[in-house]
Amino acid sequence: MRKSYPTSSRKQAKIIDMLQTSKLDQVLESIEMLPVEDQEMLAELLRKRLIERRRDEIAKTIAQTQKDYKEGNIFRGSVEEVIAELNR
Repeated sequence: MRKSYPTSSRKQAKIIDMLQTSKLDQVLESIEMLPVEDQEMLAELLRKRLIERRRDEIAKTIAQTQKDYKEGNIFRGSVEEVIAELNR
């Protein structure tokens, strides 16, 4: 997802995007130089870290939802009731 920048900083944003792409290219080139076994191990490590990150995000969402529920910030009802509430 690309960030939106004010007109005055679009040039800076473009430079930042290019640098980030360049860094990613450098990382990928370095990975390609590794033996296949190391590349597979790295891929597995990244997969596990992404799974853990997603678990953390889910846990945070659950905690926030529980907090909102306790504070009465969650509306419960049928679809019709929700629509009626939104139309008020």
